[in-house]
Amino acid sequence: MTVAKRVIARLDIKAPNLIKGIHLEGLRVIGAPQEYALDYYQQGADELIYLDIVASLYGRNGIFELVKNTVQNVFIPLTAGGGIRTLHDVEKMLHSGADKVAVNTAAIKNPHFISEVAKQFGSQCFVLSVEAKRVSPTAWEAYTDNGREHTEQDVVRWCQQAQDLGAGEILLTSIDQEGTKKGFDIGLIKAVTSAVSIPVIASGGCGHIEHGIDAFNDGDASAIAIADMLHYKRASIQDFKQTLQFAGHQVRL
Repeated sequence: MTVAKRVIARLDIKAPNLIKGIHLEGLRVIGAPQEYALDYYQQGADELIYLDIVASLYGRNGIFELVKNTVQNVFIPLTAGGGIRTLHDVEKMLHSGADKVAVNTAAIKNPHFISEVAKQFGSQCFVLSVEAKRVSPTAWEAYTDNGREHTEQDVVRWCQQAQDLGAGEILLTSIDQEGTKKGFDIGLIKAVTSAVSIPVIASGGCGHIEHGIDAFNDGDASAIAIADMLHYKRASIQDFKQTLQFAGHQVRL
């Protein structure tokens, strides 16, 4: 059975605002995240991702209320992350209405946190968020704190380890490509999808609808996460889906 390719709207959050940057820096305020989330739901997005991108940096998490308010009107799977450090945080996020939690920093600091979450809530609700920076033509290092902190972890090995520990999905963000509109890092995506069997969401760099086709055709991604193109109305969810369908991919129209 062919699994439909997913088109996911990614919304990066700082305090109450939807923001967008380049290489995860130079953040600009876009607007109210709830309004954009509702728009993307109505456009036919398969899922939404909310990431509080400064939560771990400042040791806080203010995204619970945003999730709670969003799910009143949005009825597609919602992944939320940023500052998730404990099982209580996970439970609170799920009770707020999120279907999945995205975790980066806490998993790097304590990989067994992945197993704890998977055991208590199920692998399907744990999304490993990976911020990857190229260190050679065929290697990438995982970063935390919105691309600020080195971890000395090889991205591919880290993704394999996380899968073994119970992660159900990987959100793979290229720091090098993020915000550039130059396309996904296909080498990165392919390196990870070749090494794991769980779904991989490609994120960072989409500037044209064709870049999404590349992520699926050449990177074997299960989904693409789009931000800039949607926020600035350069394309709609349906534009992506119709082009993907025309290119031979199964999508939910």
